[in-house]
Amino acid sequence: MSENLDSFTNLMQRALNGDNRAYSELLQKTAQLLRPYLAKRLLFANDVDDVLQEILLSVHKARHTYDGGRPYLPWLYAIARFRLSDYLREHYADDLKHASDIADWENLLPETVTETAFSYESIRAEVEKLPAKQAIILQLMHEQGHTAKEVASLIGMNESAVKVAAHRAYKVLKTKLMP
Repeated sequence: MSENLDSFTNLMQRALNGDNRAYSELLQKTAQLLRPYLAKRLLFANDVDDVLQEILLSVHKARHTYDGGRPYLPWLYAIARFRLSDYLREHYADDLKHASDIADWENLLPETVTETAFSYESIRAEVEKLPAKQAIILQLMHEQGHTAKEVASLIGMNESAVKVAAHRAYKVLKTKLMP
C-alpha cells in the first residue's frame, strides 16, 4: 500500500514538473481510486460520473496548491469530500424545492382515513370480559386518556408491564372483534 501511495505522490510531482504522461496516468489512477468511493455514496452511475468529473476538474484547477513534500492522497480526499458534499447539498436542495407540502395532501385524504371502526364505548362490553388488570389498563388509557407511564404509577406496575398487558389485551380484542 505504501508503494501505491508513493506512486500517486511521485506521479503528481512529475506532473507538476511538466510530465504530461505522468499527469494523464495520475488522473486515470485517481479516477480508478475514487469511483468505488463515490459508488458507495451515490445511487446512480451517472451521478458517480458527474461527481468524479467535478473532482478531476478541481484537482486540475487546484494542482498549484499541492505541496510536493506532502502525500497526494489526503489532499485528493479533501477535494473529493468537498465536491461530494457540494453535489449532495445541491441535489437535495433541488429536491426540496420541488417537494410538496404535506398540508396540501391532508385536504385530499378522506376524513375516514384516521378514524377507527371501534371506539372504547362500542367495545366496552368486550373490554369488561378481559382479565381485571387488562380491563383497568385499557379503561385508564383509552377512556380516561392516561399514558402508559401514568397508568403504571396509578396501579403500581412498571411501565413495561403495563405496555405488555395492553398489547395482550389488544390481541384478544382483535381476535374477538375482527372477522
